[in-house]
Amino acid sequence: MNPSNDLRKVSKDLVVSMAYELKIEGELIDQATEDDPLQFIQGHGHIITGLESAIEGMNIGESKHVSVKPEDGYGVYSEEDIIEIPRSEFPEDFPLEVDMEVTVEDDEGIESSAFIEEITADSVTLDFNHPLAGRDLEFEVKIIALRLPTSEELNHDHVHLDEHEQLEDE
Repeated sequence: MNPSNDLRKVSKDLVVSMAYELKIEGELIDQATEDDPLQFIQGHGHIITGLESAIEGMNIGESKHVSVKPEDGYGVYSEEDIIEIPRSEFPEDFPLEVDMEVTVEDDEGIESSAFIEEITADSVTLDFNHPLAGRDLEFEVKIIALRLPTSEELNHDHVHLDEHEQLEDE
């Protein structure tokens, strides 16, 4: 952790509490309010890179519009991430539905999420792209509070959502 962090500006290793709205083509997709903000440790890749870099240096109470291209968001949509799997790979009693999210395990035991795109008598087509891959993202963000992380939060590499003193915009 950088001991010279300015606790009034977003910088690496600070816990950021941020309100935001995410819109795609004008449609509200996700949000976190000032009363229930998103909390994360800045500079640790907990949010998409385009948003993380855009909020660096923002002050408590500051608001900003941020546009994020797919390359800096959830990635470019890839046809190579659509895979057809034999239906026999799924248990017979497994309830398969189009648009349903499933977790699959590869030969090394690594789990990945995918969405069912198509079901036929012989196969299931899975889309491993993130649902927001290939999309331009429009954020309205506001920095609500900043604080130093606890050593436990840094060791675990995530925010513990219990009571912490925060510097808030008064």
